[in-house]
Amino acid sequence: MKYLSLLGSTGSIGVNVLNIVRQFPELFQIRGLAAGRNISLLADQIREFKPEKVSVIDEHHAEELCSLLPREFCDRVIYGTKGNIEVSALDSADMTICAVVGAAGLLPTIAAIEAGKDIGLANKETLVVAGRLVMQKARENRIRLLPIDSEHSAIFQALEAGRKEDVSQLILTASGGPFLHTSAKDLQNVTQDEALNHPNWSMGRKISIDSATLMNKGLEVIEAHWLFDMAAEAISVVVHPQSIVHSLVEYQDGSVLAQLGIPDMKIPIAYALSYPERISLGLKPLNLWQCSDLEFLEPDYDRFPALRLAFEALERGGVSTAVLNAANEVAVEAFLETKISFPEISAIVDQTMAQIEGGNDIELADLLEADGAARKFAHNLIPANAS
Repeated sequence: MKYLSLLGSTGSIGVNVLNIVRQFPELFQIRGLAAGRNISLLADQIREFKPEKVSVIDEHHAEELCSLLPREFCDRVIYGTKGNIEVSALDSADMTICAVVGAAGLLPTIAAIEAGKDIGLANKETLVVAGRLVMQKARENRIRLLPIDSEHSAIFQALEAGRKEDVSQLILTASGGPFLHTSAKDLQNVTQDEALNHPNWSMGRKISIDSATLMNKGLEVIEAHWLFDMAAEAISVVVHPQSIVHSLVEYQDGSVLAQLGIPDMKIPIAYALSYPERISLGLKPLNLWQCSDLEFLEPDYDRFPALRLAFEALERGGVSTAVLNAANEVAVEAFLETKISFPEISAIVDQTMAQIEGGNDIELADLLEADGAARKFAHNLIPANAS
């Protein structure tokens, strides 16, 4: 039996984690849950899985949650960053799954690592903001950091076929999102609903927008750099609209190993939860006879500058990737609130990166200071009278 703490239980990844726990009660049990504002769904999860501790975003939502639960559960409800940290580091949990969105996952993940928990990482921003620091702590505490993103899970699996020193290149695949063939002119007028309409994956709102701008792929490049200890120049991106090949590893002898599968997040989630074993999920198998039209295209860095900005931030080093992420979070939120246009997301990130720099990426205080400064600067770029 493996005991789990799950951060982000009401999001798309979290719901899939709980589906797997539900499917395999003899293998997994929930000890802690943390969520944001979806109190109704969280209350249902608490009644079903009966966790020891539950955290929500703030005191108001904690009170709302208690009003929906039997009295016996109310003593288990905590809130805020401190609440998330407590849930992530529960003594009774063996593994912490970080599936929250954004930089909010950083401090709870560090707390879980320091508590000696293996990590199932679905929060790429943790390594984007503080990759050097997090990986150093993982080594010091001798914990396993297992990727849940489909692309990083694919690379993780392909790397098991050879020696790290024989790898010449990591190749991340990108679907291209909903605007793969949209002109730069037409991108000026795309709507929120169009940007959220991903062709292959069902994801949360923020990640869906990141996929549309290709920032999601840029964040994954940065995550891969830290997770697999590969230089930026040894990581590339290829657009693969069908989302069947989830990523590839090229070895120095010319062999290229790919992991293929249907686009279902339960596959990489289950692999992280059960590693090094595999469990049968009962999913429809990949039908290769229906995969004759697989495409592989070069990314368009002009129409999708977010991907270029991510590579630039990684090359600059220091706190640059933390700045990139913070500005992007602010800009995506502004787009979702219809305060800025779709191309302005990348423009705000670009301007913020040009303004905020300096600091040491091994010092948590420097990273958090850069994160705060970038958010403030990016907020000031959003028109005050925007609707």
